[in-house]
Amino acid sequence: MQIWVDADACPKVIKEILFRAAERRQILLTLVANKLLYCPPSQYIRALQVPAGFDVADNKIADLVEQGDLVITADIPLAADVIARGGHALNPRGEFYTKDTIQERLTMRNFMDGLRGSGVDTGGPPTFSQGDRQSFANQLDKFLVKNVIHPANSR
Repeated sequence: MQIWVDADACPKVIKEILFRAAERRQILLTLVANKLLYCPPSQYIRALQVPAGFDVADNKIADLVEQGDLVITADIPLAADVIARGGHALNPRGEFYTKDTIQERLTMRNFMDGLRGSGVDTGGPPTFSQGDRQSFANQLDKFLVKNVIHPANSR
């Protein structure tokens, strides 16, 4: 199991939480983006730069994700692809997308996209808050405790 990050729009504070988790759990973390990103020196953390273009990073993650992997993304179509491939998808605000909720989220996303396309100002997402950060950290920790054997416990 490894963690993939749709890193172009992922908040820096979420990346920092992920860096610490990857080191602590000794799990491979890959940031995928169309620009060069900072990664702390680590054998568990890497960045994968993809060419610029619409959904190039999302498509790369969808191609590489394997069953059981965790993907951090706010992109609902990518989350749907990940779930269809047997992976797990968590958004940076701490919400897991599931088989039960993803279709509803896709429908709402497409509806809002249609409104924006017709000129309706739908506003943007709320400001990223300390509560969002805490929710993400809590959900990530619960997931890792449940799904990853810590190296110290595997002996």
